[in-house]
Amino acid sequence: MYRTRIKICGLTREEDVDAAVAAGADAVGFVMYAPSPRSVSLERAAELARRLPPFVTPVLLFVNADAPEIIAACARIPTALLQFHGDETPEDCLRAGRPFLRAARIPLDENPADGGPAFDLVKYVQDFKAAQAILLDAHVDGFGGGGKTFNWSLLPPSVNAHLVLSGGLTPANVTDGILQVRPRCKTLAVDVSSGVEISSGGTTLKGIKSADKIHQFVAAVRAADDILAKNHVHLPAT
Repeated sequence: MYRTRIKICGLTREEDVDAAVAAGADAVGFVMYAPSPRSVSLERAAELARRLPPFVTPVLLFVNADAPEIIAACARIPTALLQFHGDETPEDCLRAGRPFLRAARIPLDENPADGGPAFDLVKYVQDFKAAQAILLDAHVDGFGGGGKTFNWSLLPPSVNAHLVLSGGLTPANVTDGILQVRPRCKTLAVDVSSGVEISSGGTTLKGIKSADKIHQFVAAVRAADDILAKNHVHLPAT
């Protein structure tokens, strides 16, 4: 009844797009931010997006991009959802006239009880109320996601928004992340990138995904959904 949607982000290869689709992903992400090691050109993103079957959504990730660049990308990939990860204002996000996700950068050391930096997610949701969902990621140096996990337990107990949990998710921790965050929001999706990448000699090959890890990640998400259903956990109405 409340299936957690799944996005596999930072795709750069045909075989990884195919693996995400085969595993049951609802969306795949292409990074349109040149400084990122997972970035692809618009031409490459369009090539990869053409492999997608119906009902699997391409998502284009931007960081402080100019409006003409975003509009050109939308024209090239007309089915794309937009994702903003920079300093974009609500007005910036609306300029392309397309549905969008807005990333909220949650401090890694947030602990209000100890006087740490507070992030007002409720206010952020209100500021970006036009967003289709708010994506929760850890605040790290630079932009575009850093593969770090923030403290999920510090999120507000009730957020009147659709949320996307991101930041350091892996097949090993995504079940726990869903169980902690899903009861706090209207609906929850998850977004993974580095957590399903191939490792070689202890080094992650950025932008190169593992089909096995993608399938393991999807299985872990479904396990969380089963737990919530079996335990009859109260979930906010959509």
